[in-house]
Amino acid sequence: MATIFFDLDGTLIDSEFGIFRSAAYALRELGREVPSDEVMHAWIGPPMRDSFGTVLETPALVEEAMRLYRERYDREGWLEHTVYAGIEDAVRVLHAAGHALYVVTAKNEPHARRIVEHLPFGAFFIDVFGATIDGRLSHKNDLIAAALQRWSLQARDCVMVGDRRMDMEGAREHGLRAVGVLWGFGDEAELRGAGANEVIAQPAQLPGLFAA
Repeated sequence: MATIFFDLDGTLIDSEFGIFRSAAYALRELGREVPSDEVMHAWIGPPMRDSFGTVLETPALVEEAMRLYRERYDREGWLEHTVYAGIEDAVRVLHAAGHALYVVTAKNEPHARRIVEHLPFGAFFIDVFGATIDGRLSHKNDLIAAALQRWSLQARDCVMVGDRRMDMEGAREHGLRAVGVLWGFGDEAELRGAGANEVIAQPAQLPGLFAA
């Protein structure tokens, strides 16, 4: 049986609305212009600190933006998402088949845990691993490494399922099989260019990748 790491944003849930609104809130509170949706689309996946760093000049401003972002996200942004059609069924089938399921995400861990706990299929995940509030752990390669260590898992037995290049690059760096999904925020060129072993278009294809 496989051990499967699922990304959260863009893989299990469409979280664009909550992320965009919370980031826009932070920037407006700082008196800054809010980037276009096209620009902010690229903010979903990487650590939010990195994204704010593209439009704010100092680390102090980035940290204040992060505080404001968390303020709104903690209040309402974490609820502003939808579950991708078909992903619940796929997770249920994988769990029933005996695979060990985890969430590994660049979203901060308290928010990620709250979201997963409220998903109708959240109980199928053994644990949730996310970024630290202080940003010490925030990039996917570091999060995967820390997850492997926390759970004493062997990389050769694990698979990373995600929608952005960071998921694929993090997986390949540590020797995990990398599965890219196209219903999230990345495209096929991005995923294959980052080293995806497989790229799938629909959640219903997931169980077949792990069939005996």
